[in-house]
Amino acid sequence: MSLIKIRKKLLNVESIYHEGGPARTEPIKMASLAVVLRNPYAGRYVEDLSQLVKDATELAKMLVPELLAAVGGADKVQAYGKGAIVGLNGELEHGAIWHEAGGWSMRAELPQAKSIVPAAKVVASAGTRLQIPLHHIEACYVRSHFSTLDVGTIDGPRPDELLYALVVSTGGRVHERLGGLRADKISVGDGQR
Repeated sequence: MSLIKIRKKLLNVESIYHEGGPARTEPIKMASLAVVLRNPYAGRYVEDLSQLVKDATELAKMLVPELLAAVGGADKVQAYGKGAIVGLNGELEHGAIWHEAGGWSMRAELPQAKSIVPAAKVVASAGTRLQIPLHHIEACYVRSHFSTLDVGTIDGPRPDELLYALVVSTGGRVHERLGGLRADKISVGDGQR
C-alpha cells in the first residue's frame, strides 16, 4: 500500500430504537468507517490511476472486517453503501477509485451479497458531510432498506486529501411500512429482485 498515507480513521455506530413510533427491543445498527488519507494525485493530472486502485483495495480489505464487527458480524448486515469526498485539489475520478476498491472488498466479505453497492462522491472542502445511500445487499429493489448515513469530519478532507467511507446497516428503516418488495420475498437472485 505504498500510496496509502492515512491521517485518521473514523468509526461511527448508531443504534436506532425508534423515530417516534413503537420502540424496538433490539435496535437497528448503522455503522460507517471512514479514512482520511493523503491524495497522491492532488494538484496534478495523472492518466494511470491503477496503483491507487490497487492500494485502496488493500486498504478496504483491512477496513471491512472492523466495520462488520462493529455491527455484530457479517451475518447481521442487511444493507450497505460507500462514498468518497475528494479534497479541492483532487478530481472526482480520485473518488471513483473507491467504487471498485471499496465495493468489491465489502461484497467479498458478505457471501449473500448480490446487489451493487450504492455510492455517493463529491469534490468538496473540509467539513463537508456526505449522505451515503444504502440499500439491501441481496436485491436493490427492497424498498424498506433505502436509507442514507451521514459521514464526514470537520477537519477533512483537506485540499490534498481524500475521505473514503463504507457503511452498513443491520436492517431497513426502523419504522418502514411503505410496501414494495419485501426482503423475505427476494426470489430472482439477480441483485435487483
